[in-house]
Amino acid sequence: MAKDLLEGKTVLIVDDERDILETLEDLLSMCKVVKASTFDEAKRALETQAFDIAVLDIMGVDGYKLLDIARQRKVIPVMLTAHALSIDHTISSYKRGAALYVPKDKMANIVEYLNDVLHAVEAGKSTWWRWLDKFEVYYNKKFEANWKNKDENFWRSFPYV
Repeated sequence: MAKDLLEGKTVLIVDDERDILETLEDLLSMCKVVKASTFDEAKRALETQAFDIAVLDIMGVDGYKLLDIARQRKVIPVMLTAHALSIDHTISSYKRGAALYVPKDKMANIVEYLNDVLHAVEAGKSTWWRWLDKFEVYYNKKFEANWKNKDENFWRSFPYV
């Protein structure tokens, strides 16, 4: 297995569901984890502390505003969502500068996904380079089989390597 780049990183996790925060904290035990359950808590944390990565819910905590703040603070933003799980939100997250978009029911693999992001950053690649490998089959089951046809130009230019 590839080197664990998460070891010792400082990660902000933001979600309005306590059980999600606790699960992520357990999964990211190799990191220093700071939890926030509201937009204001997360904004304050981003403005007063240094983070390597921020894992952001979209709904309930105004995740897109937090994404913008994280990017301004040079924090790698990763979107993790259930209620906003859609092809449109996936594309929007990509276009707005998220490093990755992860469905919540795939969060058991968050360590793998965040390591992929950190390896991509280290190698100077797009952080989305393995997204289709990880989630295309899931999206095929979750959405209609031809979900990529809705925005063919976007998917044609999507970073695969």
